Formats: sequence, C-alpha cells, structure tokens
Amino acid sequence: MTLTPDKARTRKLSMKERYSALTRDLDWDPSYVPAEEMFPYTTFEGIKIHDWSKWEDPFRLTVDAYTKYQAEKDRRLYAVLDGFAQSQGHLSLTDASYLNAMKLFLQGVSPLEYQAHRNFAYLSRHLNGPGPRFASLCQSLDEIRHAQTEIHTLSNYNKYYSGFHSYLHMHDRVWYLSVPKSFFDDALSAGPFEFLIAIGFSFEYLLTNLLFVPFMSGASFNGDLPTMTFGFSAQSDESRHMTLGLEAIKFLLEQDPDNVPIVQHWIDKWFWRGYRVTALVAQMLDYMLPRKVMSWKDAFELYFEQQMLGGLFQDLAYYGIRPPRDVDKAIQEKEHLSHQAYWILYQFSHAAAFTTSVPSDETLDWLEEQYPDTFPTYRTLWDKEKKNVANGGRHFVRGLPQLCQVCQIPMGFTEADSPFTICQRSVVFEGERYNFCSDGCQNIFEHEPVKYRQAWLPVHQIYQGNCGGADLGDVMAWYGMQPGDGGEYLGSPDHQNWLRWHDQADHSELGED
Repeated sequence: MTLTPDKARTRKLSMKERYSALTRDLDWDPSYVPAEEMFPYTTFEGIKIHDWSKWEDPFRLTVDAYTKYQAEKDRRLYAVLDGFAQSQGHLSLTDASYLNAMKLFLQGVSPLEYQAHRNFAYLSRHLNGPGPRFASLCQSLDEIRHAQTEIHTLSNYNKYYSGFHSYLHMHDRVWYLSVPKSFFDDALSAGPFEFLIAIGFSFEYLLTNLLFVPFMSGASFNGDLPTMTFGFSAQSDESRHMTLGLEAIKFLLEQDPDNVPIVQHWIDKWFWRGYRVTALVAQMLDYMLPRKVMSWKDAFELYFEQQMLGGLFQDLAYYGIRPPRDVDKAIQEKEHLSHQAYWILYQFSHAAAFTTSVPSDETLDWLEEQYPDTFPTYRTLWDKEKKNVANGGRHFVRGLPQLCQVCQIPMGFTEADSPFTICQRSVVFEGERYNFCSDGCQNIFEHEPVKYRQAWLPVHQIYQGNCGGADLGDVMAWYGMQPGDGGEYLGSPDHQNWLRWHDQADHSELGED
C-alpha cells in the first residue's frame, strides 16, 4: 500500500528508526577541515578503522528514552533513601564494622565513576563515528549518575560514623587509595582505544561484575537497603556497559587483522591491572562483611572463571584472541588473595580511614569451611594475633612498606605456586631498580617503562617529604584524617557509639528511662 503524504508524515517511527534519526543521521562529513584534524586522537595507537558505520549498538537508546528510564530508577532509589534516613535505618545494620567496606567503596570507587564520566565525555567528542560517540555520551551520563547516587546514598552514614568525610581529598593522597587511583590514571593517560579496553573490558567485565553483584548482595544481607538499591540500580547500567565494551573489542578486531595483536596486549595488561585492584574487593567479601554472602573464591570462580573464561573468551577466540596472560596465576591465587590483602590492611589501618580487627571465631570457622585446604595456616596467624591483642600488643606496622611500581600494593603477595614465599620481581631501567609484586606487573612495566617509572608512589613521596611532614601525625593531617577514622575497631568511636545506641534502644523497648 502506498502511503499518502499526510499518512507518511504521521507514521510513528520504530525505536531503531528513531535511534538512527537522532544519532547517526545527525552526523556530517567536514568540508573545510580535514578529518584527521577534526579527530586527531584515533590514529597514534596503531589501530586501523576502515568503516565507522560498522559499529553496532546492542542498546539503541535515544536521549528521551534514556532519561525517562533513568529518572524512574532515581525515583525508586531516593524513596528508599528518604525512608531509611527517617527511620534511623543505620541502626538496623548487622554491625558498625560493616561500614568499613562502604568507606573503602566511597573513597576508592565513587571517584573512579566520576573519572569515567569525564573521559567518556571526551570520547563522545573525539571518536570519529556517530555510533561510538553516542554510546560514549550515554555511558558518560551513566557514570556521573553513579557517582552522584553513591555519594548521596552514603552521605547519610557520614552523620553518625567516622571515615566518610573528605573522601575526594583522601582519594588523591592516601596510600591504599593509590591502588584504584593509579588504575584509572593509567587508563586516562592512554589513548582512546586503550581506554575503551581498560574500562569496557577490565573495569566493567572484571571489576564491576565482582563488585556490584556479590558485594551488593552482601549489603542486603547486612541490612544496608540503600546500598543494595543503588547497587542494583547501577547494575542495569553496568550490563549495558559490559555489552558495549564487548562491542568495542569486536569492532576493533573486525576492522583490520593488524588490530589483533594490539588488542591482545591490552587485554593481557588490563586483566592484570584490574585483577590486582580486586584484592580490595576480595578482602571485603571475606573479612569486612559481618554476615557473609559468598566467599571471594566462589565469586571468582562464578563471575570470572565460568562467565569470562567460559563465555567471553570462547566468543573472542573466533578473532584469534586468547585468554589473558598470567590468568593461570590469578586462578592459583584465589585461595590466598583475600587473606593476604586483609592482613596488609590490618597491619596498616592505623594510617587509614577505616578500622580493622581480628576476625571473630565465627568468621574464622566460616573461612576454614570456604578454604579447607589453605586457611588453617592463616588461622594460625590470627590465633597468634589474638594472643598479642589479649596481652596489649595489637600489631601495627610502624615502618613503611615497599610498594609495587605498577599496582602500588605493598609487597605482601606470595608466589602463586609457593604461597608462603613472598613474590618479588625487579628490573633495572636506565640505572634505577624498580620492584614488582608479580610477573604480571613486571611484564606491564617492561612494555612501557618510561610511563610507569613516573608513578606517584606514596611511600617514596613520604620519604621525600611531600606528604605533610616527617612523622605519622603530619602525614595523617595531610591525608585529612581525623581521630577515630582508623586503627582498631574494638573500642573505636564507631564501636562505642554502636554499643551505646543499641543499649539505649534495648532499654527503651523495656520501658526503662
């Protein structure tokens, strides 16, 4: 049937047609400026793109559909936040010690969301094709929304608990936060295509999968309804980001065979960089949640070994992509990673904005059930520390540790095949010795030594006098930390307030004054 002009004008466009009309149909070819001058940043990495129109968006969202969808999620989230705040919901948590995990999240993850927002906004201007530009715009909006909702959600706890203040100030300065910060600094200082791999593959597939799904379930298990709500609200966006990340990888691989080795190197590099950051997530799951939901080992096996190795890399094998280098060592370390990471944080929490404590007997029993082959040795370590604490000798390291030049984690990890031998590698470059916690970090350095020798290592900066002064009090003041932010949890202001508030609640329920 032939449409009359009037009917043709009033026919409703399909979503695919609306998407095309509002994104790709708005593109144009420059007439008086050369394309290479208009898009100067997409050639120096060696990636070859022959046809930008081949980019396929799995989620064909227009701006109006996107904003309506996100606005509805925000309405549900802020209704939960208001109800939780008005009902003093923070008292319904399992324990105040649970909030140490949320302090780490606010200090270490939320600022990264804002950094991602900034660089995806940059990509939405500087990528040549209209498809990836619009996809980058949507992800940029997602990322700033995530940063805002996370800050709003956790701001309620800042009224009652230590360590939630000055999180942006701390993110730029504090030693343990240099681990996630250096990950993003590395990505932001790379080219646009490497950034897409770093974030779309490593940050979204590896880090976000292991953080937002099992950890947000842990928030629910521990009575933290607001965190669970913003976590699962963000997870629907993260699913889109992961799909877009996979599309970016496939797009690059399909454009030219010369792209394959470049993408393979980036996958090798960013797998290990992301995996090292997951050490913080690992100890959160196993140690910082009073009520456990899943061990780090179970989460790693499900979300990495089964879903990524068993799914993503089987798909990418078609293009000649193999699983990341050093993946076998990460699998070997799953029995040890969380225990070694928490032991590092336990020893240095006097210089942190969170508190730590010897795990309870109930937690130790749970860990031994989850890690029957390896945890008995770590339990011996904690049994010894319990005796130290009982005798007034709570263990804090007063010196400064050696840091890995790439991931910036203190040298506390062991050999993958010898879990009681500290792993240390070193390289001499232009007369200077650089130290690494693993073969993975050494391999990354050797490929770009000039970049990584410039790393801002907190320990080196303290020794050089660039962190406020020569003693711990000076450094803590420069960090922006306040009394009660860190150290031992038992007897801390958070612990004492928690006991007092619940003691008053118990008396109130009994009708006592």
